[in-house]
Amino acid sequence: MAGAVDYADALAQQLRVSVELAATRKAGLEALRRHEYALVIVEESIAEADPAGADLLWKQAGLAVPLQVNFALSSGSRLVRDVRAALARRAHEQSLALRAAASTLESELRATLTGLLLHSQLALADPALTPNLAERLKMMHELASTIRQQLERPKA
Repeated sequence: MAGAVDYADALAQQLRVSVELAATRKAGLEALRRHEYALVIVEESIAEADPAGADLLWKQAGLAVPLQVNFALSSGSRLVRDVRAALARRAHEQSLALRAAASTLESELRATLTGLLLHSQLALADPALTPNLAERLKMMHELASTIRQQLERPKA
């Protein structure tokens, strides 16, 4: 597309990002198979002329934000604003997903540690416990307690 190189240069310079151009849908699909991208921009007229091809691009884009742009109506500054907003939205969504995953993992660890602590306390109370095994159970209990304390510390 005429002007695509200029738009790519503007994005690269103003947003300090790497930009890769694909001249055809096939080249775009090959690039998406080779690399992960933060954003995929498709010219609106190309997407409208080949909806099935555009759908295939969106599916192959993975976690990249899809952005359909009419280059004939968009200025370079508008494209930069749209891309900046899309990348900010993606970063925010990734941050939320990471926090949710960390919270889930922490909850699962706490539940498992609670089980370890309770079972080790019950085992330590067994009158038939040998001194050697008691020592090992105490160590396991202390290690589990240390992990639990580390999880309870306030995050910086």
